[in-house]
Amino acid sequence: MSGLSLQHVSKSFPLAGQAVPALADVSLALEAGQFGALIGPSGCGKSTLLRMVADVFSPSAGQITIDGAPPQQARREHQIGFVFQEATLLPWRSVLENVRLPLEVLGKAGRHPARSPEELVRLVGLAGYEHARPSQLSGGMQQRCAIARALVASPKILLLDEPFGALDEVMRYRMNFELLRIRAETRTTALMVTHSIEEAVLMADRIFVFAARPGRIIETLDVDLPRPRRLATLHDPRFNAIVDQVRRALFDQLPQALDHEALDV
Repeated sequence: MSGLSLQHVSKSFPLAGQAVPALADVSLALEAGQFGALIGPSGCGKSTLLRMVADVFSPSAGQITIDGAPPQQARREHQIGFVFQEATLLPWRSVLENVRLPLEVLGKAGRHPARSPEELVRLVGLAGYEHARPSQLSGGMQQRCAIARALVASPKILLLDEPFGALDEVMRYRMNFELLRIRAETRTTALMVTHSIEEAVLMADRIFVFAARPGRIIETLDVDLPRPRRLATLHDPRFNAIVDQVRRALFDQLPQALDHEALDV
């Protein structure tokens, strides 16, 4: 299928001579151009799943495809972009040089990019900072640079592992809207790990709610909010209703001791 598909994917890691399950029987799908969000408690395997899609890890069972091809092929053809929680920019290179880096690494093996590094720098709102070093940028600006770098090889899928988790709340919302704007321009399929319910609902077309030990999807929610998403979306009753749905799915996993009486302080 076009887009991203995981079918009955499981992953175990060896520990003290035993196979410890990290993910169990995970199935999900995103159509080409859709935005997916993974949300769940720490340690439920969300980042592990992202790294399997990126072909950093191989699944212990099940199948992953990106536009019908395995992750190995997508990686070899440079069709996967990855944005980490930290921008991981090279400090001795300018903004433009950091964005250009993947094209330099790929050389003649790379496809002709849909947008030049200069165009992407403008797209992410860094015009005028092309020659600035990372130390001269705010945290949000560094993440914009990292997003441009991830998009420069025109990937089919963009993977984001809590890309705004280190930012304060105001900057985080600002970057959410920046990423929404960039996505509207590129229409790249995207899958993001987040711990923020509001961020997941604001950004995503589909939300996959995880439980831990082992990690598994317990609920999939389609977000029917219209695009483009704006500041007013945060006050839409439908937005708050979906936030409540995700919250209930997450909190239903908590022990009975953490019911409303125990939390009545």
